[in-house]
Amino acid sequence: MNAAPQPSPLPVPPSPLRRLARPLAALAAVGLPTLYVAGVDPNTPGHYPTCPVLSATGWWCPGCGGLRAVHALTHGELTAAVHDNLLVVVLAVVAAVLWVGWLWAALTGGKAPRINVGAARTVLLVLVLGLFMVLRNLPAGAALAPPVG
Repeated sequence: MNAAPQPSPLPVPPSPLRRLARPLAALAAVGLPTLYVAGVDPNTPGHYPTCPVLSATGWWCPGCGGLRAVHALTHGELTAAVHDNLLVVVLAVVAAVLWVGWLWAALTGGKAPRINVGAARTVLLVLVLGLFMVLRNLPAGAALAPPVG
């Protein structure tokens, strides 16, 4: 005589601490280098290497001025950050909003926001970066170039 099959136990939801582990690890992974850039001024020569694209071509790449923008943001200087690298400021805001959504989902047990990056979005990102690079190197887009110095 066979016994009736036992129902499988319901899965135990992860604890709040376990749900918070990934967003907090991501915060540490971004926060620690940001603290370093906050403390070591990129405007002072000799602390960071020169951009290889700028050295090789004389053109500001999409990342040129990014460390200065992060430094300015950490010191509450939004105008200086925007002047150093508008794209980095925009991406920092987007990243912060996504991270807060992720943290909220972890706290409430909800579903974390997902970003699906397919071929079309990759092409769009490359086009935006290329357009930003070209525009900041033209006289019409000189306001997008970081200050020289």
